[in-house]
Amino acid sequence: MALYNDFQQVIGFPINDWQPRPRPGRDTIIGQYCQLEALDATQHGTDLYQEFGAACDCADWTYLPYGPFSSGDEFVTWLQGLSQGVDPLFYAIVDKATGKAVGMASYLRIDPVNGAIEVGHIHFSRRLQKTPLATEAMYLMMKQIFDLGYRRYEWKCDAYNEPSCKAAKRLGFIYEGLFRQAVIYKNRNRDTAWFAIVDQDWPALQSRFEIWLEGDNFDDQGMQVRRLEDC
Repeated sequence: MALYNDFQQVIGFPINDWQPRPRPGRDTIIGQYCQLEALDATQHGTDLYQEFGAACDCADWTYLPYGPFSSGDEFVTWLQGLSQGVDPLFYAIVDKATGKAVGMASYLRIDPVNGAIEVGHIHFSRRLQKTPLATEAMYLMMKQIFDLGYRRYEWKCDAYNEPSCKAAKRLGFIYEGLFRQAVIYKNRNRDTAWFAIVDQDWPALQSRFEIWLEGDNFDDQGMQVRRLEDC
């Protein structure tokens, strides 16, 4: 239903008593299968370098603005710089079964005043990809933000990065458009695809994630019984 001001102009819906939201912190976020720990180069660097290096090629670095790295020392030094930042705020994704870091992700473009935040710098090792841990990690990051009262959660990626676009849609992000020639990285152009979830979407999505993550949704081989989209 459209709203009008005194000049009969269409305006957005009112937001009363809004206050800037708290920034996400460095506390560990604990789930069933994984936990998200504030990135620490000393604690997580070796595990992550081994996990990322386990791939037989460097394809997982193609759509990231950095990497691959030629040595563990170079990688850990790079992580040390990341671990000190507050925006982006990086987390290591730790497999609870092994205690090993198997991936990383961050919050960035954190905007407490408007209640908007982006998830990015997502790098899942081959061991993490297409597992309940991977989905749960994204759910835990999402849940924390909406629990803090944010209004908007964004996902942006290279428009040619088909796996990332597909993952965004699977997780419930809505495609909002293409920003042409938005970024230059690795000496090439990036057209950026924009996706987002807003707070009005979250209750239904949260129920979907919680149903999908239940133990009876996985068989003895850990394969899903129902797809996330079907929950």
